[in-house]
Amino acid sequence: MFSTKIKNIFLGLLLFPEIALADQLNQAHTAWILTSTGLVLFMTIPGLSLFYGGLVRSKNVLSVLMQCFSITCVVSILWLAGVYSFIFTDGGAWQAFVGGPSKAFIPDISVSSLVGDIPETVYFMFQMTFAIITTALIVGAFAERMKFSAMLWFSVLWLIIVYVPVCHWIWGGGWLADLGVMDFAGGIVIHVNAGVAALVSALVLGKRKGFPTTAMPPHNMTMVVTGAGMLWVGWFGFNGGSALTADGRAGMAMVATHIAAASGALTWMFIEWKRFGKPSVLGIVTGMVAGLGTITPASGFVGPLGALMIGVVAGFVCFYATQYVKRVLKIDDSLDVFPVHGVGGIVGSLLTGVFAASRLGGLGLPDGVSMLDQVGVQALAIVVTAFWSALFSFLILKLLDKLIGLRVTPDEEIQGLDTVLHEETGYLDL
Repeated sequence: MFSTKIKNIFLGLLLFPEIALADQLNQAHTAWILTSTGLVLFMTIPGLSLFYGGLVRSKNVLSVLMQCFSITCVVSILWLAGVYSFIFTDGGAWQAFVGGPSKAFIPDISVSSLVGDIPETVYFMFQMTFAIITTALIVGAFAERMKFSAMLWFSVLWLIIVYVPVCHWIWGGGWLADLGVMDFAGGIVIHVNAGVAALVSALVLGKRKGFPTTAMPPHNMTMVVTGAGMLWVGWFGFNGGSALTADGRAGMAMVATHIAAASGALTWMFIEWKRFGKPSVLGIVTGMVAGLGTITPASGFVGPLGALMIGVVAGFVCFYATQYVKRVLKIDDSLDVFPVHGVGGIVGSLLTGVFAASRLGGLGLPDGVSMLDQVGVQALAIVVTAFWSALFSFLILKLLDKLIGLRVTPDEEIQGLDTVLHEETGYLDL
């Protein structure tokens, strides 16, 4: 009878995965991260593809879709070949800066290999989708004028030289992680990193022919809104999945994500309404993306009120950043990658150190760390990441320009990249 009770207790423990041992498979957590992986990949294909594709002119729509699709394929192969290993394995003496090659082509990963209490295959795939969308985000800065070959080479080199070390520093147990940087789902690793690279790309490539005097409105707003909606939904996997658990923290991250998206969208909409007399569809969806990007580093650390405030700040700051970059600086960041993602990532990462405080409704700062100290650590991580991304993005672009050239010719740009680079058109009447 006693042995039967022990058996029943043991079986009961298996039915409650939240109290299972760390080295034991947790099916609930695994199911959630499997779902989140699909959601994050859904953000790039088709979400970002449609969002970016609708924003460009009709003669370039296929080129943008092709770029997002090919980046997904290239990053996936590189991830298997060693990118995953150099981010998430022990680098020995170099651990503070980069991981090691032991998991290149994942030779020792089996169906029973675990990271925490989820399969390592699932963790491998989940983190891969983050690398994919980070690299694809930069496409928006040089849309409508970059050679396809140059884009591919830039994506490969940028992933290896820029993304790998920055991601390792923060998420792979590197030196910024040791300092206590709080970046729940990628405000620094993804948005600051890609946003700065986008700004540098726009500066190095130069303006599109006709910018800023010639109007270049989105050719298909229906496509833009469809892609934006997919991004919103997919972002629940992006932020909620970063908890790596199916629990209250993941739930709070989803709440924060949704509230920030909504408040960012409304803030941008009302600013446009007041300034220009009418609210635009493009404005409300761009505000939504700004809210999502800005809440990303904070999503697992703040409460609903903090998320609301971060979303409002995102809508306000990113709107005016977009106006300043395009109208004052006259930088042709084609699809506003830096003012929306880069600036949003900077603001959100700094505000993480503020609204994570328990007295402001957050889940609490690390023990013994003051708000001022945490904001200082966040600022250091932003500056270092921005410097690293700017420096090596510039060097990669300059190298490629010397070797193969970055831009299509002016005549090819007028004709459109779809026909020139791919001998196809997005619409039959072109």
